[in-house]
Amino acid sequence: MLKESADIDALVRKAVFGTEDEKAYARWMIWEMGQKAGVRPASIHELYLARGRGEVPAFTTPAMNVRILAYDTGRAIFRAAKRLDAGAIICEIARSEIAYTDQRPAEYVAVMTAAALREGFTGPLFIQGDHVQVNAKKYAADAEAELNALRALIEEELHAGFYNIDVDTSTLVDLSKPNLEEQQRTNYERAAELTKFIRDREPDGVTVSVGAEIGEVGGKNSDVHELKAFMEGYNRTLTRFGTSPGISKISVQTGTSHGGVVLPDGSIAKVQLDLAALKALSHDARTKYRLGGAVQHGASTLPPEAFSKFPECEAVEIHLATNFQTIVMDHPALPNDLRRELNEWVKREAKEEWKKGDTEEQFIYKSRKKAIGPFKQRFWDLPEAVRAKIGADLEKTFAFLFEQLRVKGTRAATDRYVKPTLDSHAAPRAALVSAPDDAEAGE
Repeated sequence: MLKESADIDALVRKAVFGTEDEKAYARWMIWEMGQKAGVRPASIHELYLARGRGEVPAFTTPAMNVRILAYDTGRAIFRAAKRLDAGAIICEIARSEIAYTDQRPAEYVAVMTAAALREGFTGPLFIQGDHVQVNAKKYAADAEAELNALRALIEEELHAGFYNIDVDTSTLVDLSKPNLEEQQRTNYERAAELTKFIRDREPDGVTVSVGAEIGEVGGKNSDVHELKAFMEGYNRTLTRFGTSPGISKISVQTGTSHGGVVLPDGSIAKVQLDLAALKALSHDARTKYRLGGAVQHGASTLPPEAFSKFPECEAVEIHLATNFQTIVMDHPALPNDLRRELNEWVKREAKEEWKKGDTEEQFIYKSRKKAIGPFKQRFWDLPEAVRAKIGADLEKTFAFLFEQLRVKGTRAATDRYVKPTLDSHAAPRAALVSAPDDAEAGE
């Protein structure tokens, strides 16, 4: 067992830091090992539709953005999932995060698969493209060029094994329009077009779980009238395209913001969550539009007592990111010289993001994610004892979340509705790579 563990550790390191030939071979080997062991990329689509029909008890799937110390964080996720028999969990990465964390989709799939194998976790592996988001400024300047960038990313993600994709065209909602239909029109039309694009390219035997969004996180709170305007327009457009099925979930805004609101001392302000709106939106998503439910974004920085509220509201999914990054970057076991060097890099290389009136603590908290890519190997190279301490605290956090969100014990239901078939490749496949794009999105 020890030799197998060391072999996986060495293989995943080559998948991330090797030469191009070594990366391709290592990623292929990890894929084939996962296929044989039953750690297979899969779509959560059917499980969500079953949740919407009330065939399984209410749970809220944690969709966890793994940005930093990816292999160790993934191992912590799968240790907690195995111990708690949790099947409904998602590992995800947003369009913006791919760029600033230096993790292309093929690498991300290899690292998450290796993490599951290392911990003896088996079962469907839900990997998600979070916030495949239209950059509104780029869209206004050249709509087709921006949409082509999204299409290239979607193809790259599908090729790598991302069978869950959150299309985010909510940046195109125009609240200046006279009615909800017109406010949501560009949003639902572009979302339908990208859904068709995904359906035309998804692998045989896979129905990708597609998500859409009706309100930009951090903006105006969503309501059931906006949901109706979006869903009716979206469904009409899909019918016109002759495309089915549509989305399995809908992301809404209920008072959170990505990364939280940072106070002058670097702490996070208390959020006023509109749980009644979330419950109403999730109810209508299930009963009127046959979706799994509503999705809550920007939630990892909420107080611990908030998480049990989401399954009570029957939210189908919750997106969590910044707190895991904070646990790593602020961990007492992290060498002080590394922390100091990272902060100095942020002050030097990201100084244009230092907003007038922000304290140094606010600026560093909001901008240090940009150092994740440049410092990636430094974190991977931390002593094993340091990584073990950080991983143990991450595991405690994941276990707490899995219990509060009621995904403990969801393995049986997951296996009942999700049955990924063997997808073996005879040889390493050439990677599809789209240009990194630092569109601002992701919690």
